[in-house]
Amino acid sequence: MIKILLIEDDLSLSNSVFDFLDDFADVMQVFDGEEGLYEAESGVYDLILLDLMLPEKNGFQVLKELREKGVTTPVLIMTAKEGLDDKGHGFDLGADDYLTKPFYLEELKMRIQALLKRAGKFNENKLSFGNVSANLSTITTMFGDQEVELLGKEFDLLVYFLQNQNVILPKTQIFDRIWGFDSDTTVSVVEVYVSKIRKKLKGSDFANNLQTLRSVGYILKNVE
Repeated sequence: MIKILLIEDDLSLSNSVFDFLDDFADVMQVFDGEEGLYEAESGVYDLILLDLMLPEKNGFQVLKELREKGVTTPVLIMTAKEGLDDKGHGFDLGADDYLTKPFYLEELKMRIQALLKRAGKFNENKLSFGNVSANLSTITTMFGDQEVELLGKEFDLLVYFLQNQNVILPKTQIFDRIWGFDSDTTVSVVEVYVSKIRKKLKGSDFANNLQTLRSVGYILKNVE
């Protein structure tokens, strides 16, 4: 899983970003510049999300020292400082992108993915939720280190859930998407295939967190 270092002293924002990215990445939260610099120097992270107005050491100082020490990890600055001079200074110090607060979490994720693709760290052909992943290129499903055989519509349905995490998916919508409007079968086939996937992935994060919404459909999200 992608590893992201989040250096942000606003606890509420930090937790919101952490929760939103939880299914996509392993996020480490730190709340001041000194600890952030220490963590960033470890070199174990694929991306750094960096606030500028931090206690102990501000974001500009953290970025400057990182680049001086040869740490090349992509850095996305997140800050309320929207002046052109501040942005220019951030890029001059080696920032890879700049996102002004307040921002949509969806946009943050898109920018993260763009930076990871540029760095060769993100594969669009692989989707995951916890310890379950689906490779769209090879049509294979992994539960941890074990390959699980999901055939035809089973694999298509798994992919659809993985592509729509944290979204309520009505059964009719799933049916239309996976089986098509012209299918000879009925919407009840969705329940049959969900049951098959749950059995094949029994004990996995996917099976444990795919929730049934009575008379509505399903949602894949971490159970609180």
